[in-house]
Amino acid sequence: MLNLTSEWDKTFPKSERVNHSKVTFRNRYGITLAADLYEPKEARSPLAALAVCGPFGAVKEQAAGLYAQTMAERGFAAIAFDPSFTGESGGEPRYMASPDINTEDFQAAVDFLSARDGIDPEKIGIIGICGWGGLALNAAALDTRVKATVAATMYDMSRVNANGYFDSDDSEEKRYAAKTALNAQRTEDFKNGSYALGGGVVDPLPDDAPFFVKDYYDYYKTARGYHKRSLNSNGGWNVIGCMSFVNQPILCYSKEIRGAALLIHGEKAHSCYFSRDAYAAMTEGSPFAGNKELMIIPDAVHTDLYDGGGKNAIPFDKITEFFRSNLK
Repeated sequence: MLNLTSEWDKTFPKSERVNHSKVTFRNRYGITLAADLYEPKEARSPLAALAVCGPFGAVKEQAAGLYAQTMAERGFAAIAFDPSFTGESGGEPRYMASPDINTEDFQAAVDFLSARDGIDPEKIGIIGICGWGGLALNAAALDTRVKATVAATMYDMSRVNANGYFDSDDSEEKRYAAKTALNAQRTEDFKNGSYALGGGVVDPLPDDAPFFVKDYYDYYKTARGYHKRSLNSNGGWNVIGCMSFVNQPILCYSKEIRGAALLIHGEKAHSCYFSRDAYAAMTEGSPFAGNKELMIIPDAVHTDLYDGGGKNAIPFDKITEFFRSNLK
């Protein structure tokens, strides 16, 4: 049994225009996932529905919940779920990530929505934020039930784990050194009978921290976005938690996504190259390029698309229009 909190413990205020409830569902690996279901109080069923997850290392009480609740205010049923091994969801050992299982998490959310009363199973979309943007695209390439996908401030977790930030470690020699260290950690973890944590966002923040680290700190380590169950706000993933992303690329078949896709990124985000490159790879030479779009938000940084950054950076009107046009 999962331990689900009954209190409102989100990083955003509760909307009076939306009904909220806790739900659970299982993925095909038998892991039970916990989710917050948001439904518009005044809407005719059957509804179009959205599954939302991310950022990578966050929980559903942070950005994913904000997106889900906002889209419910706009007439959609929406769930924000915790991935396997994290938050209120099940799965042991804790704080592991998997390109396969986490893609399956999105598909299990689609299972849940497809079978729920009051939801049109032909009108299902997904939203992935940060690292879950890449996983959303991977799910869309695999799951033909997904009719439309939004990837916001996207990370390609395979690329960053294999190549480092800005592809600075993209060489066989550097990958070998990284894999050697990870495998040495595996041996230590086995001896110790427990997994060492990698640490969340650094705290206290060093004076010489790169801008993107300061950006993460401003969200995860302050009242703006801190949550007690968030990996990034606290101890982080296991050191070996993301190891399998190194040699399991997740966007190999993005050109074959037939459903609509909208990639949204901040102009000044350190991570913008992920969306620019993913969009190019998805559309160049693809017969399905016509319903794909890249939207760049002027002056926005990475975490501005988590919660708006105090400047309404999340283009909810555009996202609403996109789903209404493609889930009909």
